[in-house]
Amino acid sequence: MNVDLFDFELPTDRIALRPASPRDSARLLVLDGAETRDAIIRDLAQQLRPGDCLVFNDTRVIPAQLEGTRGEARIGATLHKREGPRRWRAFIRNAKRLRDGDAIDFGPNAVAIASDRADDGSFALDFQGDEPVELLLERCGRMPLPPYIASKRPTDERDAEDYQTMFAAEPGAVAAPTAALHFTPELMASLEAAGIGHTTLTLHVGAGTFLPVKAEDTEDHKMHAEWGRITPEVADRLNAVRAAGNRIVAVGTTSLRLLESAANADRVIEPFEGDTAIFITPGYRFKGVDGLVTNFHLPRSTLFMLVSALMGLDRMQAAYAHAIETGYRFYSYGDSSLLLPAR
Repeated sequence: MNVDLFDFELPTDRIALRPASPRDSARLLVLDGAETRDAIIRDLAQQLRPGDCLVFNDTRVIPAQLEGTRGEARIGATLHKREGPRRWRAFIRNAKRLRDGDAIDFGPNAVAIASDRADDGSFALDFQGDEPVELLLERCGRMPLPPYIASKRPTDERDAEDYQTMFAAEPGAVAAPTAALHFTPELMASLEAAGIGHTTLTLHVGAGTFLPVKAEDTEDHKMHAEWGRITPEVADRLNAVRAAGNRIVAVGTTSLRLLESAANADRVIEPFEGDTAIFITPGYRFKGVDGLVTNFHLPRSTLFMLVSALMGLDRMQAAYAHAIETGYRFYSYGDSSLLLPAR
């Protein structure tokens, strides 16, 4: 499909620079079949049915942005996928000053050797020494805010908390599963009281999620692989939800993409552990989910393509026009939507 089909005018002031406070006060646009409703995320239980099951991503964002030097040259690195105990694949700023075998000094006792430059310009970084890389990043790294936020303000101490979900448990992501940022213990209690269940999976979100689609046709866009896991216990529970006639609702496109990667042609979710590079565009037949909670995405992005596949392109263009006109806030720290396609 032509990527221009997924374009729309988004005023820059609609991109949120801070999350709603409290988190569950964010607005919620509900697309329920052909019906459209304006709501608040703390009232999510009223928009779902008893027996529905929400699926959260329990990945934890690591401070994956590093600033260093190679000789006199300043080098920036954004880690995006672990390739070994001490090796990470990284996008590099000022990559023209870097060659295979060069050492980058990221700070006290934080040196990495660059190698294996890929076609997308990324390098493998092998961190030297025996200190756990996680401790090195806590000391030298910073939270990797999306470029649409980071270009407008610096990362600060608030982001260390704001950019983690309440489910964050498994370190490894370099971007937050932002749909879950709206959830609070109070909201979860209201969902439980309404008979709405939840479970978790793990998908370590990579920096490739921020990359623009530069191709003119979706067929020519390549997704970066991300590692994920669905345990047998979680797969069994979700299949039982479906068997009882209830719905699986992914919280975030990361949860949705992993569920779709794990679902077979009979709509059975199988245990999964490994990489996925699934790219969902209109025409895709969904097998793993019956609905989605997600934030508002940017024009021409793979994520707007995904929600258009779920609800229909015309439906999403109209919904986004309504969201822009009525002041919804977009992107990682923005408002939320609940997408429930007609069955």
